[in-house]
Amino acid sequence: MEKKGNFITNRLKGINCAFKGAILLIKTEASIKIQFIIAIMVTIAGFYYNISLIEWMIQILAIGLVMSIEGLNTAIEEIADFVHPEHNSKIGFIKDVAAGAVFIASIAAIIIGIIIYFPKVF
Repeated sequence: MEKKGNFITNRLKGINCAFKGAILLIKTEASIKIQFIIAIMVTIAGFYYNISLIEWMIQILAIGLVMSIEGLNTAIEEIADFVHPEHNSKIGFIKDVAAGAVFIASIAAIIIGIIIYFPKVF
């Protein structure tokens, strides 16, 4: 099946869908809202403490990692609930593993934050 439209038009439509998905996440998911607020706070802290270019890159990567995995976790939970709405141990396992991935990324981001900011604050 061939896609209609040219390459640029299709890419712009894809970007539009991705932007819409990011906005939906921020509007509807409590955990993303909290992570978004934390991202704003550490960004302000980055300007306040004048972190280095490398620290900025690592901080932005950590923020993107956590929020992206949270988005994937949300998508996995939504599709699992759609496919099997009633309680199921296999679906529960899948959802727990996805949540565990967010937890691991969040712990890594916290460690990165400590490494960057602890010497500057104390």
